[in-house]
Parts: sequence; C-alpha cells; structure tokens
Amino acid sequence: MSQIIKLSDNAASRIKDIMSNAQKDAIGVRVSVKSGGCAGMSYVMEYSKEINPNDEVVEDKGVKVFIDPAAVLYLLGTEMDYKKEEFSSSFVFNNPNETERCGCGESFKVD
Repeated sequence: MSQIIKLSDNAASRIKDIMSNAQKDAIGVRVSVKSGGCAGMSYVMEYSKEINPNDEVVEDKGVKVFIDPAAVLYLLGTEMDYKKEEFSSSFVFNNPNETERCGCGESFKVD
C-alpha cells in the first residue's frame, strides 16, 4: 500500500527538530483533521505520546508520523511540507483531494 502522506525534506527535518526538543515521552507527531474553519475542515498536528491501535503510521525520511484513522480518507496522497516565510513558518499540506480552501489557508473542504 502506498503511503498516505509523503513528507518533503523540509517537513522531515522540521519534525526532527521538533522531536529533539519534545518531552521525553513523545514518540512522534500525530496528524488529524477536525471540523472547523471557514471551509469546513482543518489540519491538527500534535505530539503523540502513544500509538493508538487504529493509527496509520507513516515512516519517511527518518521520522514517524501517526495519522488519526478518521483523517486517512482526507489525507490520501497529500504531501506535507514546511515553509519558512519572512513573518511565519508553518507546516503546509498539499492535498490533492481538496476542493476548496479558505483564504487564510487554515481550513479546507473535500467533496
């Protein structure tokens, strides 16, 4: 089975940075989606302290990302990137399934 998401080099190295500064009991980062934002869904990233039995685990470029089972359908084929800009830096999800994205880039919709 192909990976649900791919990590860009920037995203992988940023996750490594984050994990090196994380609390000792964090084992990776978890990506999920929640309802909210102007387009209907938004991405959520947080530290993961344990593997939930239904999590999908993506290992790419030396880092582990746990995908919430409810998010899998929304994330198939997505590339996770990390962009540094002058005033902000953030993880960016390049998701081919999106049909709509709000102007602020915080939320998206999948039909």
